[in-house]
Amino acid sequence: MELISAKGLCKSYRRKQVLFGINFSVQSGEIYGLVGNNGAGKTTLLKLLCNMLRPTAGTVTVNAGQFRSKVRIGALIERPAYYFDMTAYQNIEAKALALGVKYSSDDIFGLLRLVGLHDTGKKDVRAFSMGMKQRLGIALALVGEPDVLLLDEPINGLDPQGILEVRNALMNIHSERDVAMVISSHILDELAKTATRFCVLNDGMIIKDCTKEQFLAECGDMAIDEYYIKLISGSAK
Repeated sequence: MELISAKGLCKSYRRKQVLFGINFSVQSGEIYGLVGNNGAGKTTLLKLLCNMLRPTAGTVTVNAGQFRSKVRIGALIERPAYYFDMTAYQNIEAKALALGVKYSSDDIFGLLRLVGLHDTGKKDVRAFSMGMKQRLGIALALVGEPDVLLLDEPINGLDPQGILEVRNALMNIHSERDVAMVISSHILDELAKTATRFCVLNDGMIIKDCTKEQFLAECGDMAIDEYYIKLISGSAK
């Protein structure tokens, strides 16, 4: 089922155009690896998909859900807004109140378990590691039970342990909540461990949109990063 669709999407900042005629859709059950170098347009595309920005041209359509009048979108783009002097539990409680969502204690602990923060107790967020803060940001994006989760560079700057913990959280969310995801990153090896599709952005244009299996098959004997470099340089066959 198509949850979000973008057609002919363009975006300019003053005189600089950063996206050119993007056609993109998010299907239920999929995890999209949105790949591109810095400046390729990944963050701009995610902001357009969740209505944080208005397109210069083209449209974004959020379709009707199976049991809802409209698909719900959760997003972690740039730095999440935390209350640093509050616990993870209190942060989720505050987000639910702000959204007008009725969450029981079990609901909140369920979200914390999903991202591996159920044992943080009375520890304030200011004492969290970067990986813990990122997982809390993902939990906050899940408040309101979204159908689609948009994550902008969720493992950027994390150490190997933090990357593993975020990956495990994402796989738990996908298996237990059946949430479609769009995850932007330039770390292809890590994306390949979670994504079911790859979408490659280069200079504001989509140059590849295919299943992970198709992408890896096209790599052949090349390392995934080597194939990606050839792809964006136009030399991949």
